[in-house]
Amino acid sequence: MKRILAAPILLFVGLLPALAANPKAKPDSLLPDTFAGWRKSVPARTSANPAEVDKINSELLKEYGFDDFEDATYTRPDRKLRIKAIRFKDASGAYGAFTFYKAPEMQTEKIGDQAASANDRVLFYRGNVLVQAVLDRVTPMSAAELRELAQDIPLPTGSARNLPSLPMYLPRQGYVSNTAKYVVGPLGLANIGAPIPAEQVEFERGAELAQGQYNSGKGTATLTLVSYPTPQIAGERLHAMDAAHPLPQDGSGLFLSKRSGPLVAIVTGAISPREAKSLLASVNYDAEVTWNERTGLSPRDNVGTLLAGVIVLTGIIIGMALVAGIAFGGIRILAKRLFPDRVFDRSRDVEIIELKLR
Repeated sequence: MKRILAAPILLFVGLLPALAANPKAKPDSLLPDTFAGWRKSVPARTSANPAEVDKINSELLKEYGFDDFEDATYTRPDRKLRIKAIRFKDASGAYGAFTFYKAPEMQTEKIGDQAASANDRVLFYRGNVLVQAVLDRVTPMSAAELRELAQDIPLPTGSARNLPSLPMYLPRQGYVSNTAKYVVGPLGLANIGAPIPAEQVEFERGAELAQGQYNSGKGTATLTLVSYPTPQIAGERLHAMDAAHPLPQDGSGLFLSKRSGPLVAIVTGAISPREAKSLLASVNYDAEVTWNERTGLSPRDNVGTLLAGVIVLTGIIIGMALVAGIAFGGIRILAKRLFPDRVFDRSRDVEIIELKLR
């Protein structure tokens, strides 16, 4: 009994040095203890209450799939850095929250999956985690240090890592930087000034929405994309939206729309009908077929199975050769004993028939 209990105890004691040597080996922690010379000064604050992150927009965070967050302060000699990391159910939620907090005046940065900065405030996301860093001062190494932090943030597994594909259909030409928004519910829709209400979108039917601003000859236009599970639902919603926004007789209040597969595209704002039609023409749905069943190598394509088959076939051929050799030799010996000097090793040579043809 003592030996049985001693085994797991020795195993645990043996793992202690490895755990102590790696302060980042905390499966539930969003932020590392150290990175790029920065160290946590006090224990981080963690919570699963979105109101502690953003009291005003806590319900919006829930809509994006809020999971939990960690708030930590890092220090180094004469320096201070505050990091707030918010974890969502999947990468779509982190990207949506990133577009919500991102402002058009921010500068694009190369940190994590996508980042933007405004002076000493840096916002980025990696996987399903949204990070806000507030620096005491910006240095030439600040971006490199935050990139190292991004590498230490744990990534989700499976489909939770997949980013939404809808924002990719926003055309690049004429796009106003940092204006893309991605929403998955009515609260997010109300915060972006969309040209259609949630009742017309019908998020309960699996809709998601992306929106961007575009420069035009008359000012700034808005392109709104709504994605539905099927083209049939998209066609039905398009008819409902067009019916709710009839074309005005005086030409004001432009509202042009079209459907491409399961996507509904809408152009509104300060833009001419010609430019609006050109912008709509640049939105085209590309169907992608994904094989989601379990796959594997067939016996014909498996190299290991092929080699095993070659070895077995070689053994069979060798065995057949041995059997044939033994059978031939045995028949010869038996024939010599039963029929001496009659079949094999005859004392008198048998003449060969010759045809002397001239």
